[in-house]
Amino acid sequence: MLQQTLVSSDFKMLDYKQTKMKKLLLISILVCLYTLSLAQTNKWFSSYNDSSALVADANKLIQQMADRIYARKPGVDLREIVAIKNTTPYLIFIKANKVNLPFWTEVITPQKKFFSEIAGGANEGRAVFGLFFNGFYLAHEIGHSFFTYAGKSFENAYDSEYAANTLAILYWRSIGEKKNLKKCYDYARKMLQRLKNPVPKNEDYKKYITQNYEELAADPYKYGYIQFAQFVEIYESKQLPDFDNYIKKD
Repeated sequence: MLQQTLVSSDFKMLDYKQTKMKKLLLISILVCLYTLSLAQTNKWFSSYNDSSALVADANKLIQQMADRIYARKPGVDLREIVAIKNTTPYLIFIKANKVNLPFWTEVITPQKKFFSEIAGGANEGRAVFGLFFNGFYLAHEIGHSFFTYAGKSFENAYDSEYAANTLAILYWRSIGEKKNLKKCYDYARKMLQRLKNPVPKNEDYKKYITQNYEELAADPYKYGYIQFAQFVEIYESKQLPDFDNYIKKD
């Protein structure tokens, strides 16, 4: 009888240990999956969940780009530029050597609806936001500073944006981001099908955009068309030089 009791107790203890191990294993798996999920989300060209990681990654990329530019064009020193988190309706912009970055959870609801609408759904909208505003447009904003420091002037706002977009595409290509650029391109083409050209047919395209820039920039549907149309045109161009030669000529 005593032996049976001891055996029974041993089985209960073994069962308890196995159950505890299973629970610990399950917790470990869940922690790993959560960590992996954060790692996959908090990377450039994606919508970040961690604002500190967003700023840290942006600053690394800015310094890499600034160092590259300075090495090839010593007269243009962009190494004092830094990134900060500052979510506004403008989403991303550069001012006083600070790239103001938007954080998805702080983006206003109308803009989130805009991304969802033109991208084809809530998940797609967030993906587009990440690709462009926690991704592509960082180099675009650095591009604006590059042309300013290089003493390059433009006749109109359209050409200024076009040059910044060109520089950004060439830069991301040069550091191996062709896959993410292709994602941007595919989404840009898709979104253009849902957006209307804001420039009247009989108007000069560049002149109209320049004269009405503030109005157009305040409307995501109008300004989105202009930016995404430029992206597609530049991406498809077969006449572009490589990044190093592009910055040397300006």
